[in-house]
Amino acid sequence: MARRRARQRIGEPDRDLRHALLMLARSLAAAVLVAFAAPSAAQDAPAVDSAASQKLAVTIYRAPEREAKTAINRSWLRGYALVTEQRTVTLPAGRAVIRFKGVAAGILPESAIVSGLPEGVREKNLDADLLSPRTLYGASFGRPVTIRRRTGKRMVEEEGILRSGPDGAAIVQTAAGFEAVDCHGGRDAIGYHDVPPTLPDTPTLSVQVDSPSARTVTLTLSYLAWGFDWQANYVANVHADGASADLLAWVTLASGDVTSFPDAETMVVAGKVKREDSAPDPDDRDVPSLVLQCLSEPELEERDYLAPPPPAIVAVPMPMMDIVVTSKRRVAVKQEDLGDLKLYRVPDRTNVAAMAQKQVALLDRGGVPVELLYRVRLDGGDAGPVRMVLRAANRADKGLGLPLPAGPVAVFAPHGDTRLLVGEGSVADKAIGEDVEIDFATATQVTVEATHPATNKHWEAYGLIVRNANPRPIRFEAEIDSVPARIRKPSVPLVRREGKVRMPVTVPANGSVTLRYREIDEP
Repeated sequence: MARRRARQRIGEPDRDLRHALLMLARSLAAAVLVAFAAPSAAQDAPAVDSAASQKLAVTIYRAPEREAKTAINRSWLRGYALVTEQRTVTLPAGRAVIRFKGVAAGILPESAIVSGLPEGVREKNLDADLLSPRTLYGASFGRPVTIRRRTGKRMVEEEGILRSGPDGAAIVQTAAGFEAVDCHGGRDAIGYHDVPPTLPDTPTLSVQVDSPSARTVTLTLSYLAWGFDWQANYVANVHADGASADLLAWVTLASGDVTSFPDAETMVVAGKVKREDSAPDPDDRDVPSLVLQCLSEPELEERDYLAPPPPAIVAVPMPMMDIVVTSKRRVAVKQEDLGDLKLYRVPDRTNVAAMAQKQVALLDRGGVPVELLYRVRLDGGDAGPVRMVLRAANRADKGLGLPLPAGPVAVFAPHGDTRLLVGEGSVADKAIGEDVEIDFATATQVTVEATHPATNKHWEAYGLIVRNANPRPIRFEAEIDSVPARIRKPSVPLVRREGKVRMPVTVPANGSVTLRYREIDEP
């Protein structure tokens, strides 16, 4: 069966297509008349727009599920932010709808609090249908449009009225009757005269209020929003003596929201805050595209309709990164207590830009005393890989002495006149007084050999030969994965650190040491 053209005028020979188009147009028109027959009270109330934010604060919380060693996933930011802003609005007497334009697209409307109105708020609405090809088409039902058709090398324009929704075919009414506009993006296109006033181009939160008189008020709007994250990033430059290091740390702020928050008082919170819900999957937040179908095709074919693109929100490229500096001095964040959590405040106002990432200095400490050691984990006498660990004490007299938020650590060491990366690890949230341990690389100059010299019905004897190929002595620890009460006759005194049982020893340069212990049955 030959393919018929998508556009057929009323009165042309194809009566089946004419009848189908006419019935579809009538049914769509009737449905819309019913939908708009009873406007709500909110539609009758005058709408007033609040002024731009006069004072803005953004507090970012880390993604609850993300571990310290896991990098921020900029395509799916699962943290959230608390946004607080002050706005001025002029209210008429009686009922009105206040529109807060430019809120975060990931706003949780149920969390929004508006203060500054003694009478309170009657209801809240989130205008989620932002300006897009699909929403512009859907909101233009019954409105005049211009049909542009290419005939040969000529462009012909014809006025019409849109008579269909965004699902199905593009049905318009012209002076000649009802017709289907070519939905293949070929000769025909639709031009819109304007943007419907009900279709915002930025995320908008609306609240309905009652005011006893006309007045100008300053309101405070606070809400939670998904699509943010932060973490600390550390750089440890170990000195040539291996006994000290320079520690530099940055706070990395990331926003996956389409709304920018300029000149904001910015804070980040370390620690885990209990949240019952979780960040939505990015696929669930995608705006549906405009897809139209040709009614006259033997089989319905879906294609993206190439309507003239309306003004849209422009996303800044994700890899963008800013570094905040003041003169030649890094601006370091300031730590404050927030109950059992820790809050870090950026001292200068900064821009939390849309779809962007930036870094602000957290700390810069030189000559921090550290200990480089080698560690292996023993499980039932079996030895795992030998790992290199950098240890420091989080105390003021040891060069630190401040709460350290979790984050990845890059470790560098000198090599001639330059410094080279020797490994990467991570650090968990550390309070003042705790040890900071960074497991950053697998050792190549230190090896171990596990032995099982003896056994008994009540105990098992284990041994570990540690060989050091370095030209200097090293500190070594064997971490035993067992209950302390089951360990007997260790060849060196046991030490307990962070709930782990360890056998520390010094291995001489180009030498070896043998460790022994027994593990008894359940005591």
